[in-house]
Amino acid sequence: MSGNAAGNASQATDYSGVGRNIFAFLRRRIWLPKLIYSAGPYFYVAAGFAALLATFYIAEWFWVLPHYLLFSFASMHIGFIVFRRRRERRESQRGEPEALQPKSLT
Repeated sequence: MSGNAAGNASQATDYSGVGRNIFAFLRRRIWLPKLIYSAGPYFYVAAGFAALLATFYIAEWFWVLPHYLLFSFASMHIGFIVFRRRRERRESQRGEPEALQPKSLT
């Protein structure tokens, strides 16, 4: 048993709920400023494009080259997916204003 600063022994069961807390932390919603939120997909695509361009400057086959390629394709793919989903959501909300209204129970 290890002790803490107060000299009391800590129990092994003190950390039993950590797994649930991590998943709850990952699922929670966060607030981002509008500028950062709207620039997200463009940042992903730009980072992927920059990594793809960086592979052209690698003179020989290094261990880092496949990682650059994988990161570039994954980043660009995620950027395009996020951009497309946001655009589809905006178009669906613009076309169907009654879908945004809560339905009455009566």
